[in-house]
Amino acid sequence: MKIIDTHIHIWDFEKAKYTWLEGNNSPLNRTYAIEELEGERLKTNVEYGILVQAANNSEDTDWMLHVASQTPWIKGVVGWLPLLDPDYSKAILQNKYQKNLYFKGIRHLIHDENDIRWLLQPKVLKSLSFLAEENIPFDVVGVLPEHIETALEVCRQEPELKMVFDHLNQPPIKDKLKFGKWGDLMKKAAQNQNFYMKISGLGTTSGKPEKWGKDDISDYIKFILDHFGSNRCLVGGDWPVSLLAGSYSYTWRQYEETLQDLLSEEERRAVYYDNANAFYNLNLEDL
Repeated sequence: MKIIDTHIHIWDFEKAKYTWLEGNNSPLNRTYAIEELEGERLKTNVEYGILVQAANNSEDTDWMLHVASQTPWIKGVVGWLPLLDPDYSKAILQNKYQKNLYFKGIRHLIHDENDIRWLLQPKVLKSLSFLAEENIPFDVVGVLPEHIETALEVCRQEPELKMVFDHLNQPPIKDKLKFGKWGDLMKKAAQNQNFYMKISGLGTTSGKPEKWGKDDISDYIKFILDHFGSNRCLVGGDWPVSLLAGSYSYTWRQYEETLQDLLSEEERRAVYYDNANAFYNLNLEDL
C-alpha cells in the first residue's frame, strides 16, 4: 500500500538559519539533504513526501521549494509566512507562493514562542483568516495541552481554517498517562471537522529512544482514530528528527504494524494516502 509521508524535514546551514539548532549537541546539528533519506525510503512503502518547515524564515521555505522541484517523489511543501505581518503575508502568498506548484501549506514554530497563545494575536488571526479563505491548511506544532486550547480558540474565531496537529500534539506517552488533559482536549478538537491529526513523531515523544514500539503508541493512535476517524488522520515519518529514536524504516514499521491491527484496508488507504492528498491539495492521481 503506497504511502504519502506528510512530515519530512531538510535543512541546510548554508541556505537558512535554524535558530533552534544553535548550541544543539544532538546528531541533528548538521545539514540534512533529501538525498540522504533515499536508501531508507526504499525500505518502506513511502511513495511520495511532503517537506515541512524547520525555521521561521523565508529562506527555509525557498530552499524546500527548490528541493521539491528537483526531487520527483516530493509533492508538496509546508512553508512559513510572517503571520505577524498580514498584509505582507497576503502579498507574498498571492505574488509568489500560490504560483508555485509545490506550495501546499503553512506552519510556524509556535512551540518555540514564549507566548503559548501566540496564534491568538489579532495580526496572526488576520493572516490565518486569509489562509482559510484560500483553502491553505495550517500545521499546528504544539507540545503542551495549552497549545491545543489555543488551537481550539483559533478554530472558534476562524472555523473554516483547516488545521492538523503535528505529532498528535505530544500525547503523554512517556508520562505513562493514558490520556489525561491531552485526551479531554482532543475530544473537543474532534468535534470540529476541520481539525486533522498527524500520526508522527511518536518515537521521540515516547521518551524511549530506540526502545519504543507499537506497544507504546497503539493506545494513543487508537484513541485518536476512535475520535477523529480514519478520514481525518495522516501519517508522517518526521525525518530526520525521528533518527533520535531509530531509523526511518524502523519508524514506519511501527506505524504500519500498529495501523494493520486497528484499521481495514480501505481505512488504511485513507490514512496513508487519500487524506493527505485531499488535505494538502496535492491533486495526485487515485491509486
